[in-house]
Amino acid sequence: MGIVDSPNGRRSVKKGRRKSKRIGFHLDMTPMVDVAFLLLTFFMLTTTFSKSNTMEINIPPEKLEVKVAEKNVMTMRIAGDGFAYCSLGNEAPKKFLLYDVADTRQLSLSGDLRKMLKQQTSANLKMVIVVKLSDKAKYKQLVDIIDELNLMKIDRFSLDDYTELDALEIKRAV
Repeated sequence: MGIVDSPNGRRSVKKGRRKSKRIGFHLDMTPMVDVAFLLLTFFMLTTTFSKSNTMEINIPPEKLEVKVAEKNVMTMRIAGDGFAYCSLGNEAPKKFLLYDVADTRQLSLSGDLRKMLKQQTSANLKMVIVVKLSDKAKYKQLVDIIDELNLMKIDRFSLDDYTELDALEIKRAV
């Protein structure tokens, strides 16, 4: 609150001129500081802290070459037509629907694809999944696949380039 200091009632007079009275003013800042800290703590406690939506991916050094037996490699090709083509080793790829419904905004991968991935990785613990995404495919499809692999606790996967040989392999699909 503000306080106004009043003079003691004495007036000083000099040669006929009155000296103007100076009124002192003191402003107490305590309530304003209290309100400021109250608002600060209110906004700090009521604000939701958002977590970053990132996924940690460990990338091996480029000079390191890992040899994996052909029977332990499953190649998943995403051509952008709504299907995933999976092949184990040199087998002909099998065609799986990528999503259960045509509206892919908030859906996970199709049940058949998920079941096949779980089945293959539980049968072979050394299984490595190589994901190849064509230029026509959407980035969301890659994110959904990686999310699904993480949810199934499959941590042995790799991302690779989609080549002309992969397009020919898709034509061989069953």
